[in-house]
Amino acid sequence: MIVNEIKAKNIITKSNLPGIDYVINPYTGCSHSCLYCYARFMKRFSRHEEKWGSFVDVKVNASDLIPAGVTTYRQKSLFISSVTDPYLSLEKKYQITRAILKKLVPLNPKLMIQTKSDLILRDMDILKTFPNCAAGFTITTMDDSVRKEIEPYTSPVEQRIQALKTLKQNGIKTYVFIGPILPSLSDWQEIIAATKEYAHTYILENLNAFGSIWGDIHAWIGSNHPGLLNLYEAIYKGKSEYWNATEAEIRKFGDEEKINYKIVFHHWKTQKIN
Repeated sequence: MIVNEIKAKNIITKSNLPGIDYVINPYTGCSHSCLYCYARFMKRFSRHEEKWGSFVDVKVNASDLIPAGVTTYRQKSLFISSVTDPYLSLEKKYQITRAILKKLVPLNPKLMIQTKSDLILRDMDILKTFPNCAAGFTITTMDDSVRKEIEPYTSPVEQRIQALKTLKQNGIKTYVFIGPILPSLSDWQEIIAATKEYAHTYILENLNAFGSIWGDIHAWIGSNHPGLLNLYEAIYKGKSEYWNATEAEIRKFGDEEKINYKIVFHHWKTQKIN
């Protein structure tokens, strides 16, 4: 892992994500090495030539860039993080995310923080001081052997679920981001069943295999799950109704089980792979 300490020019940026006003990314790059990561597009802006997942730039001055005594962010939605994980293993040493959270408390944003690491529990004391805070975990699969294949340097699934439980028990609003849903490898109903006692809501996203992601996914499926190769090619190279059917199934299940959920599927992009 290539680690650089850098001085950022800004840390709070306007968001292009639906329903989110601002985003903060304490790091550039990520050490989780998730096979499906869409954030690899950040290489265009970071001047890195290394493979995505092999470098992290630590924004050592991040908390210093958060203004004090302003009302700009009061009750505005602020998301940590959109193109990295706020609780990479490096966070144990640098504590960038913790410092950011301390500076954000008096600004009173609607905080939403998402991770794949149970390290978030370290900062539970600060999260509890936000009047409006939602903490979430990404869970792609309940099968930890698959988790090791696609996101090798993340916390095991069971650790995330236990951390989710702890946050909920301590009065923090919690959610689970089920995504990306991997056809025949992500049992979203199983994930909901395992977490429904600890999650207030769910966000579900399908696998958006655009650009170089498709090459990595195709190679991985061909090598590790060859029996699924025809299915993936049919979904991503043809005019499959797979995601339309999956979305309808999720809506039916969510409504019948009275689950709070939001679907953020990408349909048109699945038809543009050459």
